[in-house]
Amino acid sequence: MAARGHVQDPNDRRLRPIYDYLDNGQNKLAIQQADKLLKKHKDLHCAKVLKAIGLQRTGRQEEAFSLAQEVTVLEPTDDNSLQALTILYREMHRPELVTKLYEAAVRKVPSSEEYHSHLFMAYARVGEYKKMQQAGMALYKIVPKNPYYFWSVMSLLMQAISAQDEKLAQTMFLPLAERMVEKMVKEEKIEAEAEVQLYFMILERLGKCVEALEVLRGPLGDKLTSELQCRENKCMLLYRRLERWTECNALSLKLLLKNPDDWQFYLSYFDSLFHLIDQSWTPPSEGEHCAEGEVHNAVSQAVCFVEDRVRAEEEKEQRPLRGPYLSRLELIRRLRERGLSEEASQLGDPLELMVQYFGKFGDKPCCITDLRIFLDLLQPEQHVQFTNRLMEGVPLNSGEEGEGEGGAAAGLPSDTRALQRHLCVTQLTRSLGLHHALDTPGKMQLITQLKAHYQHGLQFGKSCLKTELQFSDMYCLMAAHVYIDLWTESGDEAMLWQSVCVLEEGLTHSPSNAQFKLLLLLLFCRLGAFEPVVDLYTSLDAKHVQHDTIGYLLTRYAEALGQFAAASQSCNFSLRFFHSNQKDTSEYIIQAYKYGAFEKIPEFIAFRTRLNHSLHFAQVRTERMLLDLFLEADISSSLEDSVKAMSLSPEDDDIPWDCLRDNRDLTVMVSWNPPDRQLTEAHKKQSVEEETLWLKVRSLTLRLIGCLALLSPTPPPQNSEKTNENGVASKHAPLHKLLPQLETALQEAADFTQTHTKSYPVLGPPATRMGVALQTGCCSCQLSALRLVPPLLEMDGAEESAESQAEMASSFKALLQQLQEVLAKCKGELLEMRDGQCNTHPNLLEALVLFVETVCVVLWVVGFCAVLLRPLKASTQKKKKKKKESSTSTPVVVCSFVELVGGLQTVMSQALEHLKEQETHITALKLESLSLDNEQEEGSCLKTVFGKVQNSYLRSLSELSELLKKRMDMLKGLKI
Repeated sequence: MAARGHVQDPNDRRLRPIYDYLDNGQNKLAIQQADKLLKKHKDLHCAKVLKAIGLQRTGRQEEAFSLAQEVTVLEPTDDNSLQALTILYREMHRPELVTKLYEAAVRKVPSSEEYHSHLFMAYARVGEYKKMQQAGMALYKIVPKNPYYFWSVMSLLMQAISAQDEKLAQTMFLPLAERMVEKMVKEEKIEAEAEVQLYFMILERLGKCVEALEVLRGPLGDKLTSELQCRENKCMLLYRRLERWTECNALSLKLLLKNPDDWQFYLSYFDSLFHLIDQSWTPPSEGEHCAEGEVHNAVSQAVCFVEDRVRAEEEKEQRPLRGPYLSRLELIRRLRERGLSEEASQLGDPLELMVQYFGKFGDKPCCITDLRIFLDLLQPEQHVQFTNRLMEGVPLNSGEEGEGEGGAAAGLPSDTRALQRHLCVTQLTRSLGLHHALDTPGKMQLITQLKAHYQHGLQFGKSCLKTELQFSDMYCLMAAHVYIDLWTESGDEAMLWQSVCVLEEGLTHSPSNAQFKLLLLLLFCRLGAFEPVVDLYTSLDAKHVQHDTIGYLLTRYAEALGQFAAASQSCNFSLRFFHSNQKDTSEYIIQAYKYGAFEKIPEFIAFRTRLNHSLHFAQVRTERMLLDLFLEADISSSLEDSVKAMSLSPEDDDIPWDCLRDNRDLTVMVSWNPPDRQLTEAHKKQSVEEETLWLKVRSLTLRLIGCLALLSPTPPPQNSEKTNENGVASKHAPLHKLLPQLETALQEAADFTQTHTKSYPVLGPPATRMGVALQTGCCSCQLSALRLVPPLLEMDGAEESAESQAEMASSFKALLQQLQEVLAKCKGELLEMRDGQCNTHPNLLEALVLFVETVCVVLWVVGFCAVLLRPLKASTQKKKKKKKESSTSTPVVVCSFVELVGGLQTVMSQALEHLKEQETHITALKLESLSLDNEQEEGSCLKTVFGKVQNSYLRSLSELSELLKKRMDMLKGLKI
């Protein structure tokens, strides 16, 4: 609650204790205090609202809403009540009610600037742009201040941006906004930079680039002072859009002479230069080349210009700037691309230029990223020569470690600057693919050298804080990468374990190194161990949008590896962010209006839309609902209640399939792989397609389970065709519609897995569970179970034909056999010890989790079938009693159903037995590995990693067994 100022009003004094209780989280005391106050002052509306806030925060939402409505209908105008109701409705996620509140207040007090401004902000929260425009103008009429007028103009612009009809935006909203601003310009009432920015935005969206340029060059452009070179940057943008390459070139020249280190203007200069060359542009014989000044239109001029910039840097006494040296390499690349090798040679040999650059900037961490983008200028046969030349510029003490990567003596650096130079050479060597070209012994020797450099470099960081990184951390990370290379090439899992050990050791010296944590997180998941991952991700302290960009690393594996409690937690991490995004973005928009940051408002709207359409958001939402059903439905509450609590509507598909956005950051992990081993656009496209297909399968499965829960379990009365057609048939419609869709989605998924057989790079996106689900037959088994429902719903009591009953009986048997086959494919050793080396089989663990999920779906269908078959069995028993005949047999479908239930109990018992065997086996392995005599430090680290992995597997098996037992108890209680 907002802190109160000096108390003057007696009511403020009376309300003070309630505010304090709410501020301190003592909601029950706040309710009690409000009740006491209301006994004495029944008409104190604010006390009622504060009580409602206390009720809302203690989970009594309905009471809180009822109490709030009592006050709302009275249309209060006192500030305390209005502010308290605003807070309450925001906490209820009902911002639309705030608008009605202030609409009433404005009607009663039409001259209040405060209430009008609150009404405008209330409309901003719900995105009512037309009403915002009207409220802004009403406010301007009461208090003629510029900001209020431009609030209205900005709201017009937002109507244009959000309009479905682009023609309407271009012919009505934007021209009206333009006229409104022009009126202020003519009257010379433009006061602030924000108003000029808004005018520019309107002209830009109207495509009036020439007019926008005139505004920038005129007196209004002088107001653009908040950002460095704001006017120049906007001019450059317009020149490029208008393809005025002369002005673009001249402005770039001018700005580079002022600041020779601004890289964006080098790119603009080169782009415009080659456009002018292509157009054969020649300068006029007299007068200026263009409004911006001198223009370059020949390669020779560009070469001279770049060489002059470099010469100027050489002559400086202080440290030179990087821009001119890199521009030389950029110009060489562009000349070579155009087949102008002779002109490119005038600038020098790229190898020599890069060696020169390394000599000047090699002790800076940016050197690797600067040079890496120009490595393609080198010929393959120059790679070794290049690294050798670089190593000559690295001051190392003589060492006994043998030959280094570049062939020079592998000494050790004496200070951090020498260390940084050596590290840069090592990173460039890897980027050229020279590490990958080594054979296995060569790679093992390389790892030894990298470890030696890492250990040596730790001495320079003894005084570092825990939050700081060690100078030599990148050696450690690179050693882990080389181990991963060995694992991918040979399939030897020992290399993967060694990589984890190296990173674990690195983390002890650099507890805040995010790269170590991210790679460890990925490798533990590859080993099938999710338990260590939770702490690693938590320690990353992911903030805000990172829950969308890197959250997939957590949510992909949590449920898949059987850690259901951790899966709920990881989904909550992400969902909390996505749900707060809507509210937070509204607040950002309001602040932007208040402070006149109009150019940020469309950005905030676009950001909110991007998050609402996030692929990860749709996945997490779907998986969370499925997870809750697997863990709770028909255990702690009925399936129907669980589905209703989720507000799941099976007939409505709330996933925006056509505009899903992949917001994952797939380059978050550092990699020095050469281009042929890097993640490609084809990989990214394939991954998005796979993720979308799997989401479709999971979403349809969820909606079908929802259909099952919401179907009426009571069969309609006989001889009531009308009821059957209009009542029950409408409930069945979503089921009949969704089953073919799931079948199609599974076929598309099968086609995808057959077409795309190559796996992603290790540091690329993780594959979905789709491959394992299709391979084991879990998805088809779930589909078979759900297919049982429509024919059962159509069965008409005991009179149903023997043929139909036989078909159902056959379907029951087929389902049971299918489930047995799925279990058979899931069996195998999850961890096995061979020659003292532990091998993991995470795919089998994923398969077991999918099997348990399939069992849940099958049991829900079986439970539904039991409800439908109960009347059939009852009617048969009545006939037996009436006819007093013992020969009346039990319907075939009932008998086969009883067999199905018995068979399911057997299959689940076998699964539980297998899980128990695996627990025993892994525990024995644990004891065996602990009894190994590891004297070395590496052995101790390896033993710790083994312990983490094996504990995680035991945890997964325990959670799977627990869930399966609960499902068995549910099955035992099932009776027809």
